[in-house]
Amino acid sequence: MRVLFLGTPEFAVPALESLLESGYDVCAVIAQPDRPAGRGHRLQPGPVKLLARSRCLSIHQPEKIGAAENREVFERLHPDYIVSAAYGQILPGWLLDCAGRYALNIHASLLPRYRGAAPVAWSILNGDASSGVTIMVMEEALDAGPILLQREVPIGLETTTGELTGTLAREGARLLIEALERLERGTLRAVPQDETLVTWAPRLTKEMAPVSWERGALEIHNRIRAFNPWPGAQTSLAGEPLRLWRSFPTDLAGFEGADPGRFLSLSERGMRVQCGGGSVLELLEVQRPGKKRVSGREFASGARLRPGDVLFH
Repeated sequence: MRVLFLGTPEFAVPALESLLESGYDVCAVIAQPDRPAGRGHRLQPGPVKLLARSRCLSIHQPEKIGAAENREVFERLHPDYIVSAAYGQILPGWLLDCAGRYALNIHASLLPRYRGAAPVAWSILNGDASSGVTIMVMEEALDAGPILLQREVPIGLETTTGELTGTLAREGARLLIEALERLERGTLRAVPQDETLVTWAPRLTKEMAPVSWERGALEIHNRIRAFNPWPGAQTSLAGEPLRLWRSFPTDLAGFEGADPGRFLSLSERGMRVQCGGGSVLELLEVQRPGKKRVSGREFASGARLRPGDVLFH
């Protein structure tokens, strides 16, 4: 069974590995072009390209997947299935039509919730208790095709976007193989999405990083873990930016009438900060520019913070 695979980041790696381990003939891999990364801003290949190269697979990296010059190249591949996982571009109709059977997508949400580029982050940002992964038939409209299989995954109170993305990538890979096997047996039926239940998960931006301490501790906590690893929630200390990587909303009450952003005390795991509505958040892991990540407790001790100091803005 010939499969044309499209994917770029780490999320797509388990799916490609599963296809290869299950004996599918991956006739080619399409990934985004190498991008500058690191301090030297050198061009770096993505995780999918690295895996494909290690397996001696044919690799294509068009700047624009829908460009006319790509059509003949990909039509000559004659895949039975096209599988896409976080590729990063919307596929043109002519490419979807190249699949002899189905063009499938692995989407990191329980569609029709969270269509779009950042479903994992938005599920955490909204404080959802669970997320999931969907195997769907692709159409030209973004994430709008009928659903083949879904699997729900719980979200822990301290789970970050990076951690949940890894979990969903592994679940998606397993679900993909199940979907392909059942499609071959003729025991799987595609179900249209309910358009009345659609919600959206737009791409995150760096401008979303700053934290407002006037908000409640749980809302800030969700923001911190949703933006880990990118763009990284941020506050400021005496005018210097401070990244917030891990936190925990406590059951403690803050000081009555205290300003949000006030340092309250040290805890066993971090430092307690006053938030809106009298709530308290423990900062467990933070990072100054150019420095390594440290525990909230280590940071507060090193900065000689005193209870009652208003520091975070």
